[in-house]
Amino acid sequence: MPQDLTTPAGRRAALVNSLFVDHAALRTGWRNWGIVVPGRLYRSNHPQPWQLRNAARRFGLKTVINLRGHRPECGSDALSRAAAALLGLDHIDAPFESRGAPHKDRILRLAGIYASMQEPALIHCKSGADRTGLAAGLFLLLNGGASADALAQLHPRWGHIAASRTGILDAFFHRYAWDAEGRLPFLDWVRDEYDETALRAEFQSRPWADRLVDGVLRRE
Repeated sequence: MPQDLTTPAGRRAALVNSLFVDHAALRTGWRNWGIVVPGRLYRSNHPQPWQLRNAARRFGLKTVINLRGHRPECGSDALSRAAAALLGLDHIDAPFESRGAPHKDRILRLAGIYASMQEPALIHCKSGADRTGLAAGLFLLLNGGASADALAQLHPRWGHIAASRTGILDAFFHRYAWDAEGRLPFLDWVRDEYDETALRAEFQSRPWADRLVDGVLRRE
């Protein structure tokens, strides 16, 4: 059922759900924080309310982009959404998936969000490794960066494992580099030439990496 923060009991239940069901206890000491573009865009795993307060105060955040999407039964979602409201931050849901070819419509929507949002902004998913890396790379490409810059946002230092199914996100940036970089602006390529179905058919993960990411790390 949706998390209810209007009562002390509801807030406690949301916190317990966040810490132990959504694994926020593991994120207390592991922030996975990064600077994408100083003063414009930052990245992290799903922030706890106090982490969001600290980041907003330190970096002057104006916007939070939640790459997990709205999850009414998730305590972390309810708590960070409420914290953003108290801090006066714009909270925007822009869901992506970590193991599938990025959807064209979601890329185009995020491009529109980036163009109109108040900066500085924070992007986050659950672990800050895969969807956050994708969204950070998209921001760089949309702001004059190269595919190599985008790929650097999908890196083991963030916990990203390219040999697993999440490596399809790397394959997306590689596909642009091979097919159109230097010939077409990134967003034109997405609109006119990017083929999600072909990317899914081409990409092959490694079983050992899938076991690590899905079975051991239990990534979302």
